[in-house]
Amino acid sequence: MKRLNLILSLAFISFATQLFAQTNKETTSRIVGDKNYIFVANTAIPMANNDINKVLMMMPGGQGGSSINLSGSQYDVKVTKDSVVAYLPYYGRAFSAPMDPTQGGIKFTSKDFSYTETKNKRGAYTIQINTKDVSRENYRFTINISTNGYASLTATSVNKQPILFNGYLDEPKKKD
Repeated sequence: MKRLNLILSLAFISFATQLFAQTNKETTSRIVGDKNYIFVANTAIPMANNDINKVLMMMPGGQGGSSINLSGSQYDVKVTKDSVVAYLPYYGRAFSAPMDPTQGGIKFTSKDFSYTETKNKRGAYTIQINTKDVSRENYRFTINISTNGYASLTATSVNKQPILFNGYLDEPKKKD
């Protein structure tokens, strides 16, 4: 029954997201090409294992290892030609934790990173970002972007289990 609810929820979300597209093809193509965009996270989907499922079942509205709603939060990744700034939560198993509890999550500013962009036949993008200068640990972000601006980001590091974020691309606000 839980699996059926999850499948129906995902189907509804994918249908609803098509109705309310965030950007058009031209805007998506322009901001990705300029390497100047913001990935805004709406949901977090931790890798399912028994420990995470137990914790998520105790949360209000807990559904086990399904997605965690981040709507209304300020979790995002800002990408420009010369920097990547990440401010994302982390739900999952970390193999080493910071001594300062305020340093949890995926929070960093990177000026030294590799950026690889590929585009498929349908116009969707896959972007690989590998940081090289994050003090505690380096991250690999894989961002899959649809033509209408919806995206998924997979964050991988050596010290944490991978986590998936679903969201959309946004244009940075113009400074006056």
